[in-house]
Amino acid sequence: MPSKRTTLPLAAAVVAVAAALAFVVTKEPHYDIRPGAEAGNPQCERITESAPGKLAGHAHHATELPGVAVWGDSDIVLRCGVPELGPTTDPCFAADGVDWVIDSARSTDTSKVITTYGRTPATEVTVTQSLKAPDEVLVELSALISPIEQTAQCVQPD
Repeated sequence: MPSKRTTLPLAAAVVAVAAALAFVVTKEPHYDIRPGAEAGNPQCERITESAPGKLAGHAHHATELPGVAVWGDSDIVLRCGVPELGPTTDPCFAADGVDWVIDSARSTDTSKVITTYGRTPATEVTVTQSLKAPDEVLVELSALISPIEQTAQCVQPD
């Protein structure tokens, strides 16, 4: 039978570890994000590993999710490996040679959901409206996306 002397320090150690873990968990940002179905694609791994440490003034936060990069408190969320878009009537534009489509159905007054067009795996970026220069975000991210072969265009070249 264990003595009270050995049980008390063990209980104190368990409480101390639990308190330390609770402190760490409450200090970590919480992200309710799901990786794309093709997030395990090597291109997604390359994109997330090459993600800039800062984007639009927001620090990059590591996640355990494959194909996902987050900046700020979910101010910018990149998900690689999402379903490729087909023909669409949603607004389309090019940023540094990469075609992007604004998902009108999923975008709101406070955030825009923008997905690459004509590249597999496709990459989705959600940007909050609080950003002063969302175009700069897409230009910087386009450099990560451009090595993926473009097979279709939604913006016709001049």
